[in-house]
Amino acid sequence: MILQALYRHYQHLLERDTEGVAALGYSQEKVSYAIVLDPTGAVVAVDDIRDTSGKKPRPRLLEVPQSQRTSNVKPNFLWDKTSYVLGVSASSKRAAQEHAAFVALHESALAGTEDPGLLALLRFLQWWTPERFVPPMFTDEVLDTNLVFRLDGERRYLHQREAARQAQAVLLADTCDDGVRSICLVTGGWQPLARLHPLIKGVKGTKPTGAAIVSFNPKASESYGKEKGGNAPVSQAAAFGYTTALNHLLRPGEHNHQRLLIGDTTVVFWAETAAGAPAPEAELLFDLLLDPPSGDAPPDEAQETQRVREVLEDVRRGRPLVGRDPGLAPDTRMFVLGLAPNASRLSVRFWQVDTLDALTRRLAQHAEDLRLEPVPWRTAPGVRRLVLATVPHRDGAMPKMDDAFDNLVGELLRAILGGGRYPRSLLANTIMRIRTDGHLSGLRVAICKAVLTREQRLGNPPRPAAARGSIHTSEEEIPVSLDTRSTQPGYLLGRLFALLEHIQRGALGTQVNATIRDRYYGAASATPASIFPVLLRNTQNHLAKLRKERTGLAVTLEQQLGAIVDGLPERFPRSLRIEDQGRFAIGYYHQTQAFYTKRAAADDTDSEGTDA
Repeated sequence: MILQALYRHYQHLLERDTEGVAALGYSQEKVSYAIVLDPTGAVVAVDDIRDTSGKKPRPRLLEVPQSQRTSNVKPNFLWDKTSYVLGVSASSKRAAQEHAAFVALHESALAGTEDPGLLALLRFLQWWTPERFVPPMFTDEVLDTNLVFRLDGERRYLHQREAARQAQAVLLADTCDDGVRSICLVTGGWQPLARLHPLIKGVKGTKPTGAAIVSFNPKASESYGKEKGGNAPVSQAAAFGYTTALNHLLRPGEHNHQRLLIGDTTVVFWAETAAGAPAPEAELLFDLLLDPPSGDAPPDEAQETQRVREVLEDVRRGRPLVGRDPGLAPDTRMFVLGLAPNASRLSVRFWQVDTLDALTRRLAQHAEDLRLEPVPWRTAPGVRRLVLATVPHRDGAMPKMDDAFDNLVGELLRAILGGGRYPRSLLANTIMRIRTDGHLSGLRVAICKAVLTREQRLGNPPRPAAARGSIHTSEEEIPVSLDTRSTQPGYLLGRLFALLEHIQRGALGTQVNATIRDRYYGAASATPASIFPVLLRNTQNHLAKLRKERTGLAVTLEQQLGAIVDGLPERFPRSLRIEDQGRFAIGYYHQTQAFYTKRAAADDTDSEGTDA
């Protein structure tokens, strides 16, 4: 399914004559110089064809006959580096052997040709010797770069001539593994099989030379006497097509809106209309929704941030996206592939195919599941920010994506795009991080709320028997904002802990070095019975001080304290399940934010009275 979709995408790229997408038997390679020949094979000039638009000259990408060289001596057809073409190199110790192989290949492949350009190349190879590599025609800058050939007076290169393409087709057919043919699993046709598939470049964590998505390295992976690619029969044409399409999706550059790097997972996606036409508008929108700009994005990204909000609101209200942009047809098909490095080949983390309408609805539902009041962000966080919330925050330093659990990114994206349950490890890691570093941010609380909300909507998974003294998680709806009527023990305990901290701050002042949250949050959220009795006793001392200094505030806080305690069981639970630890965090956040809101409102009232 994956290879078929990629091969179909390759065919569409070819039909659109997409830059950087080569035809069968060709590939995009970095070339620096072109040797210009006259009909007799003499060198007229060595043209520098590098890209000089930047600060430094860079090799230019040209479509040349495909290279499949590994570590062995194997020349390329009609192009190569100087050790092969000219027999000179600053690094290769086998330049003479490589040049001899280059000459032998072309004398064999071009035997009997009548094309003037190819005849000029054969004549050049007959008289050339490495001793002729001298200035001013050849300089040290040319050493170990890739070279192509051109006939004097023409603009096209030799490998672009029709006779050269025909010769390349013959060479390509000869590379078939002993003429082995079979039914291709991708195209369904009876075709020559690819013994080795081209490598995929651009997946984070793989070697610069690339990695295979289909390969059979050890004998233990083979079966029924078949070797290498024979165990997964894919034709040479299909193997070339799907790898070319995938490499195009993985192309580097800031203008590539079809690739995302999140943790150890590289995500690529593409869109097609119902008629098979490209849908770049859908790809841009999907990129924005999957990884929106952060709340502190620069001003030039403000429009994108606003667009994310508007699109999510449109979807939530059931408005068709095509009304916002004609290129956003609801039946547009989206293909999303997540890849990660592995020991021997690429690992497919997830594969999702669905309509644009279905995926945007699931992304909108994801944003709704995360929603908290008051909202702790300007734009709904993308997957990258959610994963970063589960990693350690060390000494105020920015969290690193390398610290995230490897499988979490793939599982989370699969849940978001498929509409299924979030991975339970997302909740467990978030709770663990809150208890460990004490950083209880709105984003971490939103993660707890999203996991619990979705599990409640889809049906809670089976859980092990409750530990002695623990409470059972209720089916009460997870609140978006402060719910004073909730009777869920975990939520009430979180509210109670926030209230006790608020009383402590009121009695000791805001300059207190460490509050009960800094010292006791982890224990209070996991084993309430061991901590809350102690905290309540200490709170009586704080309330006694407030009665002397701020009687009205003390009375109000005592009333709130009594209302919360009355809703709790007679005895504090000895332990809380992981779900209720999440509710604890939500209750704490809601109650704390309610105090901040009241304080801000009081400050505004005082300011208005002063101005009056």
